[in-house]
Amino acid sequence: MPVSELLQKEMTAIAISEPGGPEVLKSVTVEVPQPAHGEVLIRVAAAGVNRPDVIQRMGFYPVPPGASPLPGLEVSGTVVGLGEDVGMEWIGRRICALTNGGGYAEYCVAPVGQCLEVPESLTMVEAAALPETLFTVWGNLFNRGFAREDETVLVHGGTSGIGTMSIMLGKLFGLNVIVTCGSDQKCTAAKQIGADHAINYKSQDFVEEINKITDGKGVEIVLDMVAGDYVARNLQCMKEDGRHVTIAVQGGLQATINMAHVMMKRLTLTGSTLRPQSAERKALMADEIYRYVWPDVEAGKLKPVMDESFPLADAAKAHAHMEAGDHIGKIVLIVE
Repeated sequence: MPVSELLQKEMTAIAISEPGGPEVLKSVTVEVPQPAHGEVLIRVAAAGVNRPDVIQRMGFYPVPPGASPLPGLEVSGTVVGLGEDVGMEWIGRRICALTNGGGYAEYCVAPVGQCLEVPESLTMVEAAALPETLFTVWGNLFNRGFAREDETVLVHGGTSGIGTMSIMLGKLFGLNVIVTCGSDQKCTAAKQIGADHAINYKSQDFVEEINKITDGKGVEIVLDMVAGDYVARNLQCMKEDGRHVTIAVQGGLQATINMAHVMMKRLTLTGSTLRPQSAERKALMADEIYRYVWPDVEAGKLKPVMDESFPLADAAKAHAHMEAGDHIGKIVLIVE
């Protein structure tokens, strides 16, 4: 039987009333979820706001079977309940977690393998802003992109949550990081965060700029969240044996590319989405992050770049702020 300190049966959460704009996010009262086998119940302190939440709200990101229909893919909080086969030592721990949904709520559940203990170097609001971007960047830049020290990576969306995490994590592991941004202000911010170069894609041709920056050699890795017609342009920026990793399709689902170019340069095209991956795979990523990245988090060397925080009840305002595109770093909902 699950073990829990929780007495209340109902909670406040934010639900998607129907596909649409930010206004479809509504405050509702629902039952507190019960942790299943291998899960913990978390009293949520804060929840990160991410682009997949927006896409889900719009009706374009179906919820995986068995996952919560509530938005919210990352939280921080305190463990107050345990599913079967989870040790009692987890009760009372301050953790941040990659969830399978349901983070926009006073309580949510998460597989224990996707939880990381929050060190003193982080506030709970900062901790809520880490899991989604950290798992995504680690899993794609290093596991799929095989990034190695002294290599150069091109990251689109340099001041987004993913972009800022890519800059910081890349620099921790000795990468040269080039980003694209939509304004000179954002380019300046990206360089302040640690990017070696920042290209304003609205006023500069990033293919030409990459060619100048690299003396015509190109980059080893592209971390691409645009897709669409960017893919062919990305491939023009790449060295032989380069790796192109797609993590979102904001510019379109389809891409037309010259496969002879791929063959001649021996390029690898890959990509992934995080939410549908198995709990076992996510737990493996969490273990790698704990071993290789968490010491830098504990030492205060890696913290998320924070933009703005909103009360849970203002989730619609948080989504509107994200869609406006002016944010730099992470947007967070304060729950507790």
